[in-house]
Amino acid sequence: MMRAKASKVGHRPDYFFLVLVCVLTVMGLVILASASSYLGQSKFNDSYYYLKHQLTNGLLPGMLGFAIATFFHYQRYRKFALFILLANLCLLVLVFIPSFGVAAGGANRWVSIGPVSFQPAEFLKVSYILYLAAWLASPRMNRTRDLMSGLVPFIVISGVVAALLLAQPATSIVVILLGAGTVMYILSGAPWKHIAVLMGVGCAAIAFILLLSATGIISKYRWQRIQTFLNPTQDTQGAAYQINQAVTTIGSGQFAGIGYGQSTAKVNRLPAPIDDSIFAIAAQELGFAGASAIVALFALLVYRLLWLAGRVRDPFGATALTGFAIIIALQSIVNMGAISGLIPLTGIPLPFISYGGTALAVFLTMSGIAVNISRYT
Repeated sequence: MMRAKASKVGHRPDYFFLVLVCVLTVMGLVILASASSYLGQSKFNDSYYYLKHQLTNGLLPGMLGFAIATFFHYQRYRKFALFILLANLCLLVLVFIPSFGVAAGGANRWVSIGPVSFQPAEFLKVSYILYLAAWLASPRMNRTRDLMSGLVPFIVISGVVAALLLAQPATSIVVILLGAGTVMYILSGAPWKHIAVLMGVGCAAIAFILLLSATGIISKYRWQRIQTFLNPTQDTQGAAYQINQAVTTIGSGQFAGIGYGQSTAKVNRLPAPIDDSIFAIAAQELGFAGASAIVALFALLVYRLLWLAGRVRDPFGATALTGFAIIIALQSIVNMGAISGLIPLTGIPLPFISYGGTALAVFLTMSGIAVNISRYT
């Protein structure tokens, strides 16, 4: 049965979702203030240096994006979804142009235009999802049922996105985006034979990349992370150092934690304490109870997005909300699972909590779109 079109008359937004976003954002700033204090003091003689940057480069533009997205009818994104994605892909190309791209840590992930620097890959979490939602919700045909107008174009556009990201390299974002896109495609009614092809293509691509990494044709860090995951007791002062320190840090928090601001791991011991490893710092200071509360908040946020998706009157809004939910779920699971030693270590930040202005601004803007959709359910 076809869903009805979205209402043009808005009503009150979903306040429960709004509260969850606010709580996670504030919690993220509080956790970052502690996790970054030693690093900021030692590098810039200001223990609140990173917090201030998160406020000015992440929270303020994020609040602006949230406000605009909240009052901008989400159906308009459907008309411009392709152009938004193409613009984002152009920004991804800019990272490789010396006059615009900024290299750091062996990666080309940043674009600098005047005084503004940002990561174009982060914007894909909105542009790629909106494009897929608009494409899958096309009233002209059931795309997922047809090979040439469904599966092939999906693989091509996803392959272009993946290729640009892998060249940076930004492998973790590829996993998050393509994972979300694949789930969206499957839930839109893909037949089993298409699902089987997708799984086969995905597994072959992963195996090929790992083979290239293992043989040294491309960077070996991907293969090293697999080896470290399989044998974390080997090379504990090298490749396995971060994961061993992270697991030890999490365990030292026990049930109630050692106290807010009292983490010892953030003092020249745990790598990336404000980025990939921030969950370990939070677990040490707040304990199992605090870490469980963080997990519960993410679970509630994802559940609420999926609940809202089930109430939306048109396929575009429902699919977009589903995509947003999967992005947040996958990124949260990958970050917390990796830093806990449950899956191979990755370089993906924890949504709303890890340091990174572009990421926070993108997730707040994404939340604003979700709030707007909730007004027309």
